[in-house]
Amino acid sequence: MSDQLTAVIDLDLPGATISRHVYGHFAEHLGRCIYGGFWVGEDSPIPNVRGIRSDVVDALRAISIPNLRWPGGCFADDYHWRDGIGPRDQRPRMVNSHWGDVVEDNSFGTHEFMDLCELLGAEPYVNGNVGSGTVREMSEWVEYLTRGDDSPMSSLRRANGRDEPWKVPFFGIGNEPWGCGGNMSAEHYTDLARQYATYIRNHGGHTVDKIAAGANADDYAWTEALMKVSAKLGCGCDPRGFFQHVSMHYYTMSGDWADKGAATSFTTDEWYLTMKRARRIEELVRGHANVMDAYDPDARIGLVVDEWGTWWNVEEGTNPGFLYQQNTLRDALVASTHFDTFHRYARRISMANIAQTVNVLQAMILTDPDSGALVLTPTYHVFEMNTGHHDAGSLDVRFKGDLPTRTVDGSALATLSVSASTKDGTALVSLSNMDAETPTTLVLDLRGREVTDVAGRVLTAGTLHAHNTPDQPDAVAPTAFEGARPHARGLEVEVPAHSYVTLTLTLA
Repeated sequence: MSDQLTAVIDLDLPGATISRHVYGHFAEHLGRCIYGGFWVGEDSPIPNVRGIRSDVVDALRAISIPNLRWPGGCFADDYHWRDGIGPRDQRPRMVNSHWGDVVEDNSFGTHEFMDLCELLGAEPYVNGNVGSGTVREMSEWVEYLTRGDDSPMSSLRRANGRDEPWKVPFFGIGNEPWGCGGNMSAEHYTDLARQYATYIRNHGGHTVDKIAAGANADDYAWTEALMKVSAKLGCGCDPRGFFQHVSMHYYTMSGDWADKGAATSFTTDEWYLTMKRARRIEELVRGHANVMDAYDPDARIGLVVDEWGTWWNVEEGTNPGFLYQQNTLRDALVASTHFDTFHRYARRISMANIAQTVNVLQAMILTDPDSGALVLTPTYHVFEMNTGHHDAGSLDVRFKGDLPTRTVDGSALATLSVSASTKDGTALVSLSNMDAETPTTLVLDLRGREVTDVAGRVLTAGTLHAHNTPDQPDAVAPTAFEGARPHARGLEVEVPAHSYVTLTLTLA
């Protein structure tokens, strides 16, 4: 079968390390992500630690959550951090004008977020306010968080109950300044970001990586404007440059912004259109990476995809400003194919954050507002199945033969996606079959190291629309995979239709 589709993997030639931070998460003050998701309050009958929901923490620790971005999102550029410190019953209220036009009581603020990160074992990614804030406000927040002596902000932190400073490795300079964060031009934001970055100081030996708010989808000119500045080392604020990372955002939908498509009642054609749009992430990452390479050929500056995922019409009967949507097998395959791209571009991508962690957009976890039940989504299971890729060396996958394709919207969609990595005497191979109806068989031509054992898992379901609910929490959940057979070159694998498969290889 010389014409059989083959994927060649050199197990002894790892490339760039896949940062665990590409498996990052995002929690905004939006709908029931914070309130009712992470935060239930200390008086809640739902088990909690200092008001933080225990089962949510346990579920996220189980997938080794590496970082959490907060407080937004669009909310970040309306958020004034001093409103979220001190006694909760004395904190001023505000209007969350972006998300539901509801009143925010600021009961979840800096101390609560940092407590959450410590419970999760996750590194905090704090997003500052450029749109309606000030340079001084952002500078003092960094001092409040990270300085350890008797400075004014350190003393204020101690007065609010926290003696030791926190570690905050990532700090964002605004969010979507081309839109909800101020409707700025690239040049105007770049000048502002350079100014703000100067005052985000490293206190007491603590180093903060500054993340410049980057492009929407294919706005490569925005990335270029930032790179012209950020690639210049030796600025007064930090010898590493003005920014250490530049971000980008991209959402997947089957419709348009006016009608994004339904989360669970979609056609097979919409399934394929979604997959095609999900796979566009590779084009976008490659485009931004090419711009960055022109100014930073040594890849000192990271690309952060800090908002990505599916965005559907909200579930019927829910507040349209809360962005609550169900999560099906289709969402899981959108996630798995995104990760393949992140693995392939490990040299450049330093972080990614799915939107969002609980009860909003492509969530890991859904919590029922009436019963309090917790549901793990199909997307959660992709994250769990991929923990072996965290901080592993990426492995190149080279195809021999033609990939299976479908014609979608006038052009070809390759329906098979594969990536691989290695660490600690094992290799992990991820295979996504986006074909709704047809299984795909391929040979894994495994070279360079002997494989002594293979363990497989598969995530699929009887229908494309399958999703988990409190009544059926395991409608889409991983099971043992038996479709990998020995082959003269390594393994022959039959990947079921509409499925995600991982193979863990034990190496000699």
